[in-house]
Amino acid sequence: MANTLSGVFRNYLLSTSISRINKLGVLSDYAPGLRKLYAKATLGIPAFQEQRERIQHQMKNISDKFREKMSEYTSDDSKNMIFTEDLKNMIYISQDDKDIELVIKMMKRYNTQNKSLRFGNFIFGPVIMRLFYIHNKPELALECFKSDELSVSFDQLMSYQILLDLLYENKKYKEILEVANIIKAKQIEGSITPKNVVVLVLAACYKLKSKESFDYAIKLWSDLQNTGHQPMRRAVTFCAALALNQDRPDIALEVLSTCKNQNYTTIRNLKILALCSIGRIEEVIPILKSVLNEDTPSVISQVHTFNRDVIERIRESVKSSDNPEVALEFNRLEEVFKKQGNITENTLDDQLCSEIQQPPIRSNRDFVPRQQFQNRQQPNDSFQTRRPSYRRPGLADLV
Repeated sequence: MANTLSGVFRNYLLSTSISRINKLGVLSDYAPGLRKLYAKATLGIPAFQEQRERIQHQMKNISDKFREKMSEYTSDDSKNMIFTEDLKNMIYISQDDKDIELVIKMMKRYNTQNKSLRFGNFIFGPVIMRLFYIHNKPELALECFKSDELSVSFDQLMSYQILLDLLYENKKYKEILEVANIIKAKQIEGSITPKNVVVLVLAACYKLKSKESFDYAIKLWSDLQNTGHQPMRRAVTFCAALALNQDRPDIALEVLSTCKNQNYTTIRNLKILALCSIGRIEEVIPILKSVLNEDTPSVISQVHTFNRDVIERIRESVKSSDNPEVALEFNRLEEVFKKQGNITENTLDDQLCSEIQQPPIRSNRDFVPRQQFQNRQQPNDSFQTRRPSYRRPGLADLV
């Protein structure tokens, strides 16, 4: 299958006469009220907020004096050191832009101090990114990530995910691709392919819906396939949907074939759209009929559904096919689906971009020591990297 994918993508990349018109007209712009991709719990936001409340309560009577002291410690002529607990406390009591500015100054001072005095393993990257997240500071988060003084502080997969999700929520899709390029350039030693990063990058490409973003997505996808990457289902659906929007159902079908479970609702709906687009409506009917054997009508949550806009697209294709047998069977199936609740009013776009719910990542792969970035010899520009050495994971990454 990898060879087939590579062949299709190679033919695409060499082609100069691809149509840029989206003829499907079903993958509309994402509803403003459904912007989030990853739920807050997957980013560790609730735990961070709980810790903020505890620290703010503990420092209620001394927080103002503490701020004044930290401001003095970060002045140019000060020789005082910023300790780990100082920085942690300042992050948790930060309330406004002035406090966040002080946190950044403290972080810079903290990074330049004598590293021999640091004996703890507290990782600040994800924590500071969560601070930017709850204050909705995408520009500042990106600026700090790109800063030479601070960039090493955010070399954790969770930091990447929080930053990219924050950019996604603020519709800064081009900036997501910029961050992705920086991550690839770093070639993280000691880490596996960051699957959540891939999902967010492909989500940004899908949102951009441009020829350029499609080229970017296909190049990334081809690289990942060549390195044996097993994509998450959401990555598959974003890439396939983008291919459909760029009038490349052939690529969409090949991308969808990489998903191990073909029974997912989004996979099934996208495959139907691709088949309709290439005029193979007779192959859609078996896909429609397959859910009748899988559903358990007594348990509503187990009913397999088709999106209303996908059903409408099938109806158009059936009509244009001028095949009485196919039309008769489709009409029969549609009536059954209406009775059994197999048709949802949600659009396919709504479903593709629905919020991802999953437990926060607790892994030793979150942390990557700085020295591991140096002397990188492998030229491959994909996200694929080598297996990490073991580091005992702690709760610090989540609080």
